[in-house]
Amino acid sequence: MPGSQRQKESVITSAFRSLRSALVGIGGVSMLLNILMLTGPLFMLQVYDRVLASGSVPTLVVLATLVGVLFLFYGILETLRSRVLSRLGQRVDAQLSGVSYEISTSLPLILGPKGAKMRPVQDLDQVRSFLSGPGPAAIFDLPWMPLYFGIVYLFHPYLGMMAIGGALVICALVGLNELTSRRPSSEAAAETNRRSAIVEASRSNAEVIQAMGMMETMKNRWHKGNDAYLVKQRKAGDRAAFFATAVKTFRFILQSAMLGMGAWLVIQQEVTSGVMIASSIMSSRALAPVEQAVSQWKGFLAARQGLARLRKVVENKDDTNNVMELPLPHQKIDLDSVACGPVGIRQPIVQGISFSLAAGEGLGVIGKSGSGKSTLSRSIVGITNALTGSIRFDGSELDQWTSERIGEFVGFLPQDIQLFDGTVAENISRFKEDVNPDDVIEAAKIASIHEFITGLPDGYNTIIGSGGYALSGGQRQRIALARAMYGEPFLIVLDEPNSNLDSEGEACLSHAIKLMRGRGKIVIVIAHRPSAIAAVNKVLVLNDGRQAAFGPRDEVMKQLVTPVQTQQVPQKAAIKAPAKRGAA
Repeated sequence: MPGSQRQKESVITSAFRSLRSALVGIGGVSMLLNILMLTGPLFMLQVYDRVLASGSVPTLVVLATLVGVLFLFYGILETLRSRVLSRLGQRVDAQLSGVSYEISTSLPLILGPKGAKMRPVQDLDQVRSFLSGPGPAAIFDLPWMPLYFGIVYLFHPYLGMMAIGGALVICALVGLNELTSRRPSSEAAAETNRRSAIVEASRSNAEVIQAMGMMETMKNRWHKGNDAYLVKQRKAGDRAAFFATAVKTFRFILQSAMLGMGAWLVIQQEVTSGVMIASSIMSSRALAPVEQAVSQWKGFLAARQGLARLRKVVENKDDTNNVMELPLPHQKIDLDSVACGPVGIRQPIVQGISFSLAAGEGLGVIGKSGSGKSTLSRSIVGITNALTGSIRFDGSELDQWTSERIGEFVGFLPQDIQLFDGTVAENISRFKEDVNPDDVIEAAKIASIHEFITGLPDGYNTIIGSGGYALSGGQRQRIALARAMYGEPFLIVLDEPNSNLDSEGEACLSHAIKLMRGRGKIVIVIAHRPSAIAAVNKVLVLNDGRQAAFGPRDEVMKQLVTPVQTQQVPQKAAIKAPAKRGAA
């Protein structure tokens, strides 16, 4: 296994390896608990065979006192075990919650559309819930079944063989439960994730649903998904309930059978009545963890499948934690024969892109819709990896820096404006801690949004809400522009930055681009409207995903305009010709 693969897996395995000493301690406590559980049947044995036979009240008092003390210790140890298991679940959550959140956020960038249906945080919740519940306690009690059966066998071989035979039947039921419940449980988990995805998509598109009268249509879509979810959940629940009931029923039958066998042996004068009662209680106690384990089997399967999914996505995540730290780039960016496409699609839609930009230059990327402009911009900032070719900053590719370091020299304004639930200042500063207010104000001034922000009810501390719904489209776009400019990164990529701006906003945008170029930054603008590239000095033209032209802005734009004029001249001549013939 490659070294990087071991590092990726150690994120999860190390979290569970750190529990090893605690689990050993729980195993020791479980041993004491199972020994203390012998108190009840042994007390019954003494009462039937000694106290009732002798009629000694002092003996009964002494035995009852001793039993009370032992059960008190049992209660303390059981409480201790439950509290430790609860904290172990929380400890695993604390160690893996960060990577789970990171993976959950970046899954659409790793797996594309497939990643939208995966929920690493929920998978971790299932693991934590199982570890903190009664399931692990039942598992720790299972190895002590032979202790109870051994004592019962010492009472009488017939009783021991009956108890062991019953245990084998119950173990067979547990095995069938595992074989038959695995697939329904997995399908139910998948439907749960799909159901959650439908809710999230509807909430994020609530305005569109309301404005365009899509509520009934989306509700019908929800009902279809919910019906499939209920069917899978019902199937998995019925399967689990069947085996849980079967185990419980068979345990009751076995307990009664042990009483019957014991009574027959008492009649045969081979055992005492105390042995009869004690054997029944011990066999029931020995099989109780099995019954509890079966009742918790659904949670166990969910936790196991969730952990497997979590391991899978961790293995697919790029490992950039151990890269050697490089200086931040400040000279140039080079693209060499770059081919790229959306996440999850191996076939490139943009290919053969080669150009270089030096500090202080601005590039406008133009082309008709669907030509791959936004796809190229995402590859340049590292959202998607280039399928072939290379994108280098001062000679190094982006994977030579960690994600946090990349954020120090890359600013990005996506076509789909995304603001977060928080204050204006937090959104501009990218929610960093220990932020210098002067840097936030400077970024707002570059985007020409400072005066608007100071006019808000709480200024920079105004809560704008998820998506910034309290703001207009142009205001959200300019706050997002300020976020891209925050810290004056070396590379600033703006995808359709003027889509929601008026003429005044476009003038402010051009001013910001010129200002950043004057400070030695590289600015790349993806544009449909020519006004967006007024402040750049170079233009890249994409046509059907290929590089059609690249060079100085005026020269490239002149080449684009000339063919159009040439095509229009014959059309004018064709219009005038019939007029001349008619006049003649």
